Formats: sequence, C-alpha cells, structure tokens
Amino acid sequence: MARGEFWPALRATAAAPGPLATVVRLFLLGTSEPVAEVAAALPSLGVERAVVTGVLEPDGELLRAAVDIRPHAATDADGRADHEYLVVSDLDSDTRPGPVRHDHVLGIGAASMSLAGAVIRTPVRTALDLGTGCGIQALHIGEHADSVVATDTNPRALALAAATARLNGQHWDLRSGSLFEPVAGQRFDLIVSNPPFVIGTGEQSYIYRDSGMAGDAVCEQLIRGIPEHLNPGGVATVLANWLVFGDDDWRGRIGSWVGGTGCDAWVVQREFADPAHYISMWLADAGEDRTTAARTGAEWLDYFERSGVRGIGMGVVTLRKLTDAEAAARQPDQVLDEITAAGEEVTGAAAEAFLAARRLLVTRSDDELLDLRLRLAPDALLTERSLAGHDGWTTVLRMLERQSPGAHLQLDDWGRSLLAGCTGQLPLRLLLELLAGANGVDEAALTQAMLPTVRTAVGRGLLLVEDTSEGAAGAAADGADGDGADDAAGAGADGDGDGAGAGAAAGTNDADGDGAAGRSGTGTSPGPVAE
Repeated sequence: MARGEFWPALRATAAAPGPLATVVRLFLLGTSEPVAEVAAALPSLGVERAVVTGVLEPDGELLRAAVDIRPHAATDADGRADHEYLVVSDLDSDTRPGPVRHDHVLGIGAASMSLAGAVIRTPVRTALDLGTGCGIQALHIGEHADSVVATDTNPRALALAAATARLNGQHWDLRSGSLFEPVAGQRFDLIVSNPPFVIGTGEQSYIYRDSGMAGDAVCEQLIRGIPEHLNPGGVATVLANWLVFGDDDWRGRIGSWVGGTGCDAWVVQREFADPAHYISMWLADAGEDRTTAARTGAEWLDYFERSGVRGIGMGVVTLRKLTDAEAAARQPDQVLDEITAAGEEVTGAAAEAFLAARRLLVTRSDDELLDLRLRLAPDALLTERSLAGHDGWTTVLRMLERQSPGAHLQLDDWGRSLLAGCTGQLPLRLLLELLAGANGVDEAALTQAMLPTVRTAVGRGLLLVEDTSEGAAGAAADGADGDGADDAAGAGADGDGDGAGAGAAAGTNDADGDGAAGRSGTGTSPGPVAE
C-alpha cells in the first residue's frame, strides 16, 4: 500500500468479508460499500451520524469514506512500535482520483514521517506544532510534552486535528492563525513545524502546500521568528525549502537565515532539485488533469526562470537557543551539511548527539581537549581500499564511519594509529606523546596536525568522551595492558609505505573539506560552517 498498490489488499478483504474488512475498504482503500455492511461495521457511530459528521458520504446507493482514518505506529530508537494511533485526514488523489480540494488536509506522508523522525524526543513542559495539518506531529509530541499548542491557517485542518486528538485521548490547544501570530508573546521548550513550504509565485492553490507568500518567504520568516518563541536551551526542528540562484552556493541563503537567529544550528540539505523536477513532484501530488497540470507547470517554470532560480534545496533545520550563560560566553555554532545518502536520514537521537558534541567542542580549547579521555564509538567501522602495484598493495582510501548522518572521516596513517589508541583510558595528550616518541617526530607538530582530525571525529560522533568520574579515572590509571598505548604508538605511522605519515607530522593534514581530518573549521569557528 505504501507503493500505491491497493489490489492485494482488495483481494485479501474480499476473501475475508466482515466488519473489519468493510472498515479497511472504506477508509484505507477508498471503496464504496453497501449501506447494510457499513451499518454492521459501525454500530456505535451509526450510518446517519457518520454522514452528518462528515465521516461518510453517499455514492449513489452506496456509502464511501469522506475522510481518511488511518492507523499509525510510532517506533522507538530500535525501530519497534511503541505507540499506536489513528490519524484523520483527507483522502489523497491516489485513493480518490481527481484534484484535491483547496482546503485539503494532507495525511501521513514521507515529509511528515521525516520530520517526526528528526525531532529530539527529550521530555519538555511546553511544545508548539506550527502548521499541524492532520495533527501527526502533535501526536508524537504529546507523548513527551506536558502541553501542546497546535496551530494552522486552515479551519478544516484544525477540525480534523481535533478529531485525531480525540480518537487518541490527547488534548491539544488548537489555534487558528499564520506563523507565530497565534502564540504572540509565548515561548516554548520545543517547536516543530512542517509548514506549507512549497516555493511558488505566491498563489495559494492548495492550503496544505502553498503559503500564499512568493518564493521561500514562509520558510525564511519561520526560521527567523523561532528564537523569539524558544525558551533558553529550547530546540526547534523544521522542514524547509530554499531557493538557490545562479552560481550561488546552496548554503548562502539558508545560512543567512539561521545566521540571524543567534541559535546553534544544524542544517542538513537532503535533496537538491532542479526547477522542472521540483514542479513535477508537487503537480503529481495535487491530482490535477494533464491539461491543468501542464498549464500550471509552465507558469510555475516561467516564474523560476524569470527569478534566475537554479534549483531548490530541501532539508531539515534544527535550532537550539543558547542559554543566557552560553550567550554571554560564546558565539552560536552553526553547521550546514549536505547529506543525501539513503540510510543517513536525520534522527532526533543523531541531532541531539550532534548538537551536544558541537557544544563540547566550542567550549573547550585545544589544551582542554588534550586532557580528555576519548574512545571510539562502539559501532565505528574502519574501511580501507587499496590498489595493487609492483610493490604490493597500496592503501588509497581509509574511511572511518558509523551509522549516523554525516558520520564519516577520511584518515591518514597517523589518524588511523591515534584513533586506534582511543580506548577511553588514556588522555589524548598522552596518546599523542607516545605516538610521537615511537615514530621519532616532533610532539608539538604532530599534536597540531592531529587536533583537526580529533575535533571532526568528536563532532561527528566517531569519538566519544569517556566518563571521567573518580571510578573511571582510577580504572584508567590502573590499566597498563590494553590501554591503547600500544595501538597509538605501535606499528609505525607509515606502515603501508605511502608517505602519508610524514606529511601529517609536518602539519599538512588535508584541510580541503573532503571529509578528512582537515575539517578543522568545524571545531571552534562561530557562525555558519560549511561541511
């Protein structure tokens, strides 16, 4: 069904008739059913009441669903279903052919699930779901927020969101209005938004898709307005689209928006679409006939061409408002990544860990970093690629990575040796001293060369800070065997004869942002950082 293939479910329900099959066919498959069978399937609600309340509608002598009522399972960090819901929305154009209505309320889709997965699920007192639609985000938020305010400009969306809340035993403060107007003067611990971000001329053909503002203005106003409505330490996660003009770097426009927030930020561009592809995606979603779609698409493309648009960036923006103490002590830390690979979707757990790691880096000097005990993430995997030559195999690529968005780092021999010794038992300073001594290189030069690698590894969750409590420190002090010293100092930093080690010792780590140790700019530099 996720692929839009309904016939297997039609076959299954026909083979096992009964109340459940009737409900599935009505609300999930969009069929029209005999009145008697519907009455038997909905004895408590009743047919007459279902029609009056807009749940069902007549289709000749039959009845069909007027709305989509769909089961939805939320999953925990391990992918297991931990909450089950019913979500009320309008039927999409696949289920009910033809153009959707102007006030169509979108159901559970890829974008809404992407956002739900990217939200940090730390318990909070207050939360805002801006642009709630059918209420899918508010449902998830309601499990870890004491109170939820949900807003929308569409009266039908608010009505269906209210039905979603009631069906699931949740209580939200539903408010009508655009952007932050319904919550003027209020602050929240968490803000989540899947706004009508589709970029166009400003015409509002469909409320769920079109904001009524030209270009990407709605996303800009949303992002710039977030800090005023976040409590210190609060987090916002939003989906956004942004325009890229001519030869501009995609980071320029979205970077200027987050740059003005004063918040720590992680912007992840998940997709970049050329104008024709972007328009085609949204035309297909509306279910319009070919003639109408062709006319709309041509006008839309004309607008992009007149505006000099090269493409549209799409992604997730996570903002964290600095506490008062943080704001007094440092500048905001902002990273802009392009992470498009399948399996590297932003998750709430990954976003929380990334922001925490960045805070650690920007609040510690190199000298303080050297005093930390670091250990490799338990799921870190080192992959090496080699080419055969006259003298045997020569390593040409060495990549450390783990299953988390952006968590990969190219290593040279020195980085390989150093990180192998990071077992959490010895301070980084001592590991570098041992590595320099074993290979006869200057310790200060080696330290200077390796710190960018370490900072990138920490920032990407490849290296973790070991517990430095008294017990842990004592255990580290006692461990002479298996403490990582042999790994850090051992085997020679240029074991494969490719000459990489000498360059690292001389302070020439790759700084071109290609994923290697040279991502030194991400460590302490305030303001937007392109990675």
